Amino acid sequence: MGQPELSIVIPAWNEEACIGRTLESVLAVTEQRGDAEIVVSVSGDDRTAEIASGFPVTVCRSEKGRATQMNAGASMTSGTVLYFLHADTTPPSSFCDDILNAVHNGRTAGCFQMDFDDPHWIMQLYGWFTQFPLPICRGGDQSLFITRELFMKIGGFNPSMQVMEDIEIIEKIQRHTEFHILNSRVTTSSRRYHDNGMLQLQAVFGTIHLMYALGVSQEEIIRFYRNSTA
Repeated sequence: MGQPELSIVIPAWNEEACIGRTLESVLAVTEQRGDAEIVVSVSGDDRTAEIASGFPVTVCRSEKGRATQMNAGASMTSGTVLYFLHADTTPPSSFCDDILNAVHNGRTAGCFQMDFDDPHWIMQLYGWFTQFPLPICRGGDQSLFITRELFMKIGGFNPSMQVMEDIEIIEKIQRHTEFHILNSRVTTSSRRYHDNGMLQLQAVFGTIHLMYALGVSQEEIIRFYRNSTA
């Protein structure tokens, strides 16, 4: 493979249960193309790194913290476009074309809409809202594409952010350009909703968005999240 155009970065902290499935879905697309590279940025102490190493991807070790992991993974890549994908999320089969076509048309950053892997109407309703350009409708599970040039210009992810790093980087992007929501949809795990309750967890996320908007410290937001979830 020559110089890759698309670099896919997958942060993973103790994701042994799903990293293999995610890599299979990504590689089913990229192995047919030859213009993409994949980096899995791993922290934690389970078998995530071992499982990922069984695939034709680059595996790097990073300190804990999704922002730190994504910056570390990005530093290992060389593509002109970066695509950050959570380890429990699978992209649409058209994701490479969707992203590169968007970039070639001048859209330098954006995300996909999202479905959950649960057909329950409440979960499908949550996914339906991800089409709207509102901060409360954004989340890292929708994945993020951004040109390397813009990523470097805004300083990447803020490593001091333990939560809401995905919202903070969108805010930085929007100071420079428009943030685009593509029509295709990723599919993400609903496991946290099963563990904590569909309505209860969404209320927690809504409260966290409000706390962040009000300038509440990272420490207080993390404390609230840990005390409110299983």
